[in-house]
Amino acid sequence: MQKIRLRRSLDSSPILEDFHPVLARVYAARSIRSADEVEYNLVRLLHYQSLKNIEQAAVILSTALMQQNRFLIIGDFDSDGATSSALAVGALRSFGATQVDYLVPNRFEYGYGLTPEIVALALATKKPDLIITVDNGITSHAGVEAAKKAGLQVIITDHHLPAASLPAADVIINPQLLADTFPSKNLAGVGVIFYVMLAVRQALRECRWFHKLTRPEPMMLQFLDLVALGTVADLVPLDYNNRLLVHQGLQWIKAGKARHGIYALLKLAKREVDRLTASDLGYSVAPRLNAAGRLADMSLGVACLLADDVNKAHEFASQLHHLNEERRTIEADMQREAFSILAQLAADKLLTKGVCLFDTHWHQGVIGLLAARITERFHRPSIICALSHQGDEIKGSARSIQGVHIRDVLAIMATREPTLMVSFGGHAMAAGFTLRRDAFTDFSKLFQQVLDEQMDDDLLQGKYYTDGELQPVDFCLHLAELLRYQAGPWGQGFPEPLFEGHFNLLAQRLVGNRHLKMTLGLAGSSLQVDAIAFHVNLEHWPNHRVEQITITYRLDANRYQGRKKLQLVVETLEAA
Repeated sequence: MQKIRLRRSLDSSPILEDFHPVLARVYAARSIRSADEVEYNLVRLLHYQSLKNIEQAAVILSTALMQQNRFLIIGDFDSDGATSSALAVGALRSFGATQVDYLVPNRFEYGYGLTPEIVALALATKKPDLIITVDNGITSHAGVEAAKKAGLQVIITDHHLPAASLPAADVIINPQLLADTFPSKNLAGVGVIFYVMLAVRQALRECRWFHKLTRPEPMMLQFLDLVALGTVADLVPLDYNNRLLVHQGLQWIKAGKARHGIYALLKLAKREVDRLTASDLGYSVAPRLNAAGRLADMSLGVACLLADDVNKAHEFASQLHHLNEERRTIEADMQREAFSILAQLAADKLLTKGVCLFDTHWHQGVIGLLAARITERFHRPSIICALSHQGDEIKGSARSIQGVHIRDVLAIMATREPTLMVSFGGHAMAAGFTLRRDAFTDFSKLFQQVLDEQMDDDLLQGKYYTDGELQPVDFCLHLAELLRYQAGPWGQGFPEPLFEGHFNLLAQRLVGNRHLKMTLGLAGSSLQVDAIAFHVNLEHWPNHRVEQITITYRLDANRYQGRKKLQLVVETLEAA
């Protein structure tokens, strides 16, 4: 689907005059109004105290730790859940807890969150005194009830939107709670549990639990690599506080102080630690970690992050890498089938405001990725469904576009047809649900009906924004490295700079079978610059009849045989 290209504001604030002019323009377009907003010193981190219920949770957890009770962490089966689980386990152990374990529900057997079934498994195999949920639990009414009946304490830490009623846990910490005054509502699950552990450490400190010789107080900095990874992977908006957390986590990784599992995953992804960016975590590390939860069991991912031995970490990372290769193959097959269906619908002018597809052969663990690909390609809310592992229910994953709050759409549907969905939950842009085996047709019809009511047609017109054109003097390594490696972290809600321009196409050739390597000339200048467009449409490129092109691109510094050279990484490409 053709998208409209728009320019962000090209005006920069006088307050940003100490920055490179292009960077000042980029920052101003992202509503940065002072240098303080891109100063990521830890002293500026939001304090934990404004998180509702956090000090109550800290008292319960610190008391349980000093009594050496048995802790069990129940996590989600994605990267945010894995990093949250590893952080909770690692922090409690560093505080001196001797009985800390974790359990990640296998999505195919137990589904999402703290369910009565996972509580029964925990009681039978782990025998905990206290359960902490990380990145889940806010909708786990039945699971919390089962745990409380068994005499367990339950603390929920989550960041997903709560329903009208809350589970009867001992304490719930979630910045989305009503009357919570924490200034940032965008914490990922790993950010929430990081703040909880900050509060627990303070409570232990006040009880004089730590001792310089026998039980030294741990530095919480050591967990920021996990916070950075989970925050980027979960695609939460990078507001100032999240950017600070990600920046500090990246610095910790670059300094060689992170955990072995992250370095092992980076090595397999062929990413250089000294040039690490937030996008490397999101596009290279997170998919390998997520592969465990999608195809097998995320316990493997948690084990990789907790490994205290280099060889063991590499072994776990290699298993994750192979699972990710398998995931790619499965996803590619599903994508071909889905895109074929949608191409026919588009040709017949039958494409509706929302996509809702179901195939009994599709893999439950990959439906979220497919929904995201369809939303990106067709720019409309998309739902992909597959049979549950047992085959008695349908699992669905939804992705949305700006202007359509997908969890609210599901909530409206649940209000109108209370028996249609077994369960649902999520965010504005992503959600998941479970249906009865016979309910897909009715669900799909109601989905389209609600979208017809809630969506204006202009929301279907995709838009993307650029930061305008660059002057010849701006095509230099200094600016490329400044934007990519020093000025971030870039990510969700704080996008990496994207520029546009018209160029003379001086040379072009394919590399790696699918990538178009080009030499470009800037009109009105003697400047020549290298460029590369990844995964081009081979039906259109290379095209030696084309002499001028219009592109959107990012500046990058390409390293080859020990030399650095400016390169444009092309996002969109069309003949001028």
